[in-house]
Amino acid sequence: MHAESSHVMPWRIEDIDLARIDRQKAVSNEHLLLLLCACSFIESGTDLYTSNLSKYFHDDPEISAWLNNEWEPEEMQHGRALKTYINHVWPEFDWDTAFRNFFDEYSLTCSYEEFEKKRALEMVARCVVETGTATLYRAIGECSDEPVLKEITDNIRTDEVRHYKHFFHFFKKWNKIEGNGRMAVLGALVRRVMELKSEDSEIALRHVFAIRYPERAQDAEYNRDLSARVNALVRRNLSADQAIKMLLKPLDLPARIQPGVHYPLSKMTQLFFR
Repeated sequence: MHAESSHVMPWRIEDIDLARIDRQKAVSNEHLLLLLCACSFIESGTDLYTSNLSKYFHDDPEISAWLNNEWEPEEMQHGRALKTYINHVWPEFDWDTAFRNFFDEYSLTCSYEEFEKKRALEMVARCVVETGTATLYRAIGECSDEPVLKEITDNIRTDEVRHYKHFFHFFKKWNKIEGNGRMAVLGALVRRVMELKSEDSEIALRHVFAIRYPERAQDAEYNRDLSARVNALVRRNLSADQAIKMLLKPLDLPARIQPGVHYPLSKMTQLFFR
């Protein structure tokens, strides 16, 4: 784990005044709190992914140094910030137990062997993830009128957009070496979108539900319906424009072609939150 570094954080959860939280507004939207718990789990598991990604880029000191010294500490703070918020507004939720159960399952999906075979394409996959998270936190901010949550999610969204720019830079660096064509890049992009849909959020939400509603833990139909309602909350506040621009960049399409792919990409963006 590399969370301790000399990196100066763009913001710190310790500097946010939690006394400003409007708890009545926060607890009035339970579906949103369930989603925040799930997000906090995924963010808090970043150290495992960083370890694998650093191993993959072990001979590229620029990438490995940025991953360990900047990306991981910032991502881990996202998890810590969301956990801190949840503990403040929802102290009865047993976050530690739920996260431990989640991580036992989630860690099995984060193997080194799951990475793309080409390094540039793995950077494309990371661009997709950062696109999804930036879009998600913008939508969460739109979902809530609780001021402290809006501040936290805006900070996280800004981080994720900046992280995307780094991964895009690394994609271009390695694609000059590997020469992957647009179809290969598109393939990596689509694969990662489908993985996002099927794994991370589904696992996280299931473990949140199991702790919040233990009497319904084995009720698969109930959990599917609840997941759909949680995701619908975000989808109603989803702005796809920024996500589409971010997804288009690695494809480097001529300007005349871009309008033709706008609609299918907007549908693809919906997969993040279906």
